[in-house]
Amino acid sequence: MSNINLDTLQLAAYIGSFVFFCTTLGSGFVFFFKNSTKPIYIQASMGFSAGIMIAASIFSLIIPALDASPFEGNLKCVPVMIGFTLGALFLIAIDKSLPHLHLNSKVPEGPKSRLRRHVLLFLALTIHNIPEGMALGVSAAATNLHTSTIASTCVLALGIGIQNMPEGAAISLPFFAFVVSRFKAFILGSMSGIVEPIAAILVVVLSDILSPLLPWFLAFAAGAMLYVVVEELIPQSHSRYDNDEEPHSDVGTVSVLIGFLLMMFLDTTLGA
Repeated sequence: MSNINLDTLQLAAYIGSFVFFCTTLGSGFVFFFKNSTKPIYIQASMGFSAGIMIAASIFSLIIPALDASPFEGNLKCVPVMIGFTLGALFLIAIDKSLPHLHLNSKVPEGPKSRLRRHVLLFLALTIHNIPEGMALGVSAAATNLHTSTIASTCVLALGIGIQNMPEGAAISLPFFAFVVSRFKAFILGSMSGIVEPIAAILVVVLSDILSPLLPWFLAFAAGAMLYVVVEELIPQSHSRYDNDEEPHSDVGTVSVLIGFLLMMFLDTTLGA
């Protein structure tokens, strides 16, 4: 392994560990909340996370993928479109293959299973953290080919880490609601994020093989992330959870916009 690859591997390990730490930090809020579920808080945190992931997908993944495209003119977007589609299909396939439970659902998805509800929820959260780790790994690998900078990769990690803190709190509280102890809810919430550094490091390890296909894989990560946003985060940011009769709330919508603006600001000012 070359020194450059080793440096890239260390970068992936550092940023992956950082976002995992942020998830752990957020999950620790379960020790301080008396009420296990606060719909407005879940709406705000999920909307904020959605906004950050949308901006990260565009500014940190799709635009660099277009810049690295081997084609010119009207065909420049072809690798990005193909990679984006494959990324979304990859997450759909995982969703269909593994039993899991969404935050705002009482009916599990995927194959039938006798697993308990908090285990199914843990699987869902772990599945949907995979794209974030992939995005970090692809962005780190792109620094080797000079299609991304260390600064932009660190900004991507910062954005994901920022959204992981409220998200970590929002996901540990439902575990507590499933009548598990606060400590167990903290562990489950934290460990749902362990897949992020693992995915980041794995992508970098395979970067020598993936380097000719970098535009495809940048777009692949973007497609997987946006699938999670559309399928999971935005619906949860508007769910009423415990009171379907309450009027529509703008909390989730405003939170999406705030998250998007924050990530766009970070990427365009610090990631250059």
